[in-house]
Amino acid sequence: MKKKYHLYMTADERKVILNSLIDMKNELIRTGHYTDAIDEIIIKLTKARIKKVRIKEV
Repeated sequence: MKKKYHLYMTADERKVILNSLIDMKNELIRTGHYTDAIDEIIIKLTKARIKKVRIKEV
């Protein structure tokens, strides 16, 4: 059985991660390496369902 992980992030954190992945992909293309793994992660990140979560402050 596969383990599922849930990652909760803000919109700003999501943008930073996506931009970092795109930068990493561009670097791999520049150096002539395969980008399959990065492509899969980018697709998963962009297709991920966005769920609003209310956080209680203590």
